[in-house]
Amino acid sequence: MNFTRIPGHNELIKKLIGSVTEGRVSHAQLFAGPEGYGSLALALAFARFIHCENRQETDSCNTCKSCVKHEKMIHPDLHYVFPVIRKKNSSDEPLSNDFLPQWRTFISDSPYRSINDWYIEIGNEESGQGMIYTAESSEIIRKLSLKPYEANHKIMIIWHPEKMNQTSANKLLKIIEEPPENTLFLLVSDEPDKILPTILSRCQMVKIPPFSNDEIKSYLRSVYGKTESEATEIALLARGDLIKAINITEKDESVINNLENFRNLMRLAWKRDILSLIQWAEKLASSGKEAQKNFLDYSLRLLRENLMLFLNQLRNEMVFLSEEEASFSEKFHTFITPEKCRLLADEFNLAFQHIEANGYARLIFLDLAIKVARYIR
Repeated sequence: MNFTRIPGHNELIKKLIGSVTEGRVSHAQLFAGPEGYGSLALALAFARFIHCENRQETDSCNTCKSCVKHEKMIHPDLHYVFPVIRKKNSSDEPLSNDFLPQWRTFISDSPYRSINDWYIEIGNEESGQGMIYTAESSEIIRKLSLKPYEANHKIMIIWHPEKMNQTSANKLLKIIEEPPENTLFLLVSDEPDKILPTILSRCQMVKIPPFSNDEIKSYLRSVYGKTESEATEIALLARGDLIKAINITEKDESVINNLENFRNLMRLAWKRDILSLIQWAEKLASSGKEAQKNFLDYSLRLLRENLMLFLNQLRNEMVFLSEEEASFSEKFHTFITPEKCRLLADEFNLAFQHIEANGYARLIFLDLAIKVARYIR
């Protein structure tokens, strides 16, 4: 991954390049922003530029020995840490190294991928929530205790450091406080508020802004061959999130499923069909945790768009809906008064918090369904 393959963030990229050429690269940096804003792609491109043996003015050279190894993700001085899933009925703590082949394939396909995509890649998201285990911290210390093999710096990219358990996070803190010589940490997180505060305080924050509509449109036209009108509609729906734009473009099944689940919930809630609502809740509970959070997040967005329709009574530049969503919302928005929207949004937010806290999904979604049935009419 290099900078020229990132469809935007030109000013931020200039600053990153400047920090290297001026010799003022912080030993620990946190790339913070939603996954779809390109934080992982930026970290990968930054690491490649640091290691490049023949840096150009605006990017790595792509031809030196280091760039070739970065492209294949086999550079001996670049290490990766990411959430993994423990095998069922196993007491052994897995390491990122155990999943390196899948990781290389995953990132080579595209650096614009979500954590939910990763869980699916390494098995099945239903098998459990990913984590960076205690054993990983010992592996980090072992790797970084070695001298660089080829480059001047060892670089450790940690994707979703908020997934570290407490013991692992504390060990990471110690090595960030007293890093081995010529060692750089690049942390990539979309939930920095969940990282140990003492780690946060020792990292230079790199806030990643959303992509502009024009940047997303350009990417969709060049990579997917979308027309101007198609790219414009998708960019409006994505709201600066390239992963969302890609998912919409590829007709991601989760987007279709989320709309169908939301539509079914509202239809059954309106009819107050309790038996069917119980079945609906069981179906949602059987999906993986990340899919459940994805549905709740999607529902909150759809509620917001329907509220805007209710307030404006027309689809204008403030409302972002796909054709299928707009078709559903044509009638649905007439029921979403500001008060109803507030009540429903509170319940969806509460359900999200409970799922995030590893609550019992069946009860959470059943409670949500019953509350929706109470408020919708």
